[in-house]
Amino acid sequence: MRSIAHFINGSSHVDAPRSGQVWNPSHGEVQAEVGLGTLATLDKAVDAAKAAQPAWAATNPQRRARVMFKFKELLEQNMDSLAELLASEHGKVIADAKGDIQRGLEVIEYCCGIPQALKGEYTQGAGPGIDVYSMRQPLGIGAGITPFNFPAMIPMWMFGMAIACGNAFILKPSERDPSVPVRLAELMKEAGLPDGVLNVVHGDKEMVDAILDHKDIAGISFVGSSDIAQYIYSRGTANGKRVQAFGGAKNHGIVLPDADLDQVVNDLTGAAFGSAGERCMALPVVVPVGEDTADALREKLLPAIAALKVGISTDADAHYGPVVTQAHKDRVESYIQMGVDEGAELVVDGRGFTLQGHEKGFFVGPTLFDRVTPDMRTYKEEIFGPVLQIVRAANFEEAVRLPSEHEYGNGVAIFTRNGHAAREFVSRVNVGMVGVNVPIPVPVSYHSFGGWKRSGFGDIGQYGQEGLRFWTKTKVVTQRWPDGTAAGDHKEAFIIPTMG
Repeated sequence: MRSIAHFINGSSHVDAPRSGQVWNPSHGEVQAEVGLGTLATLDKAVDAAKAAQPAWAATNPQRRARVMFKFKELLEQNMDSLAELLASEHGKVIADAKGDIQRGLEVIEYCCGIPQALKGEYTQGAGPGIDVYSMRQPLGIGAGITPFNFPAMIPMWMFGMAIACGNAFILKPSERDPSVPVRLAELMKEAGLPDGVLNVVHGDKEMVDAILDHKDIAGISFVGSSDIAQYIYSRGTANGKRVQAFGGAKNHGIVLPDADLDQVVNDLTGAAFGSAGERCMALPVVVPVGEDTADALREKLLPAIAALKVGISTDADAHYGPVVTQAHKDRVESYIQMGVDEGAELVVDGRGFTLQGHEKGFFVGPTLFDRVTPDMRTYKEEIFGPVLQIVRAANFEEAVRLPSEHEYGNGVAIFTRNGHAAREFVSRVNVGMVGVNVPIPVPVSYHSFGGWKRSGFGDIGQYGQEGLRFWTKTKVVTQRWPDGTAAGDHKEAFIIPTMG
C-alpha cells in the first residue's frame, strides 16, 4: 500500500497517528493511505516557513520570478505523469486532468511577471519638499485549504501568487486526492524554491481548525462548500486573519429563443457533465426562455446525452469518468431520487450505471430533469454531479431573476445572438462571473476569479491583481528631507499637516 506523507522543509515528513484512504474511483479500490496530521505537524510546517520566509521576501522579485519560470518549464515536462496521477485519484479523464493542470499553469505564467505587478506608486512634490510612495510587502505566512475537484489548479492559484509575492505558504489539500499537491511542491523545490517556503500538510477538520487558529498564519485562502466557507471565514477573521473563502454554486445557462441550439447543446453537455459535474463552475441548470425554446432544446439534448460515453479515467474516448468516492456517488443518487419525489420530470436517469469490468467504480450516468421549479430543494442546493436540470422561464425578466435571486452567485451564462439582450443581462444579473455564449466563464489568469453571495466570503478574488492585493499589504511612505532652513516658533507643527 502506497503511503502519502507530508512535505515539510523540502522533504517528506511522516508524522501521522491517523490515516485516511485514497481511492481509485475508476476501480473502486483503495490505492494509498495518507497520513492525517495534527497541530504538532502544523507547528513543524510553520516553524520551517518562519525560518525561510524573511530571506525569501528579501529576494528580489526578478529572482523569485525565475523560480516561477523554471516551475512552469517543469510542469510542462511532467504534464503527462501529473495528469495520470491526478486522474487516478480524482477520476476525471486524462484530457480533463491536463486541463486542470493547464489552468493552474496559466496563473504561474502570470506570476512570472511579478516584478511588474508588484510595483508601487510614487508622487514627487506632494507637498513642500515632500514625496509620497507606496510599496507592497508580503503578509508573512499564508495557508491554502483546497478541494478535491481541482487538486492541481486551485493549489497553484493560491501558492503561486502567495509565493511570488514573497510569502511562505502552507498547503492543506483534500485528503481524497493529495498526491498531485505533494508532487507540485517537489517540483517547486526542483525549480529552485528554498526549503520551507512551500509546505504541504495533510489532514481533516482537526488540521483545518489548527490552521484557522494558528497565531503565525496571516492569511488563508479556501475553496469548498458554502457552509464550510462561511465557517472558515468566520473563524479565521475572528482570529485576526485575512481570509478569502469561496463556496458552492448553482450556475445557470440562459438560452434565448434566438440562440444557436446546436452550439448550446454542444456547450451544455460539456459544461453540465464534464468532470462528472464536479466543478464549481459547472452548468447544472439550463433556463430556456419560452416553451418552444424549451421543447426544442430538450429534443436536441436527448441524443447528445445518449451519445455521451462514461468510462474509466484512462479511456481516451470517454467524455467523463467516475465521481470521487462511493459516498459522493450515493449523495448524487439521493438527489436524483429527491428530484423525483419533488415532482420534477426525470427524463434521463443515471442511477445504477455500471461499467463492465469496473463494476466497483463510482460511476453515475448522465441525468436530465425537466420542469424543475425554483421551490424545489434540488434546484436550491448544489448537487455536484452529472445532473442537468431544465427550469423553464416564461420571459427574459424571469430568466434574469432566477440566477439573481438564487443564494449562490458564482457563475452564469447567456446564449443568444442578440447583443442588446446580452448587454442588458450582463449589466443586471446578480452573479460574480458571467459568460456570453461561453458556458464556463472562468476568467483568465490576469483577471480574477470570485463569486458573489454564498459563493464567496470576503471581498478579494483569486489570482490576478486581486490575488496580488490579497497576499500583500500596502505600506505608504510620506518623506521629507530637511534642508536646515526651518525658523520661527513651530506653531504649525501642532496643526494637522496639509499639503497646500
